[in-house]
Amino acid sequence: MSNSEQWTIESIRDALGAPALAQRFLSEINRAPAHQLLHVFARWERIAKNMRGAFQDADEIAAHEARGEQPPGEWIDGTDRLRRAADRIHSQGAA
Repeated sequence: MSNSEQWTIESIRDALGAPALAQRFLSEINRAPAHQLLHVFARWERIAKNMRGAFQDADEIAAHEARGEQPPGEWIDGTDRLRRAADRIHSQGAA
């Protein structure tokens, strides 16, 4: 969606991607009392904009990876942090 286009119920639904999330949006927008309709719409518009941005970022990263390039931005290797968390969980008796 370009910056000049207006968000609609349909465009928000489409931008959400996941059917369950889109259904939740439609349910909330359909059940909202008239005085809360704009608030509900604005909240879901923000969510849709964030989702669309995340999808665009993911597509850009995937394109860089497909070309064998480093993805743009600064990346932090969290491997050690994840290992420590897994060790902690296992030490507490989790399978």
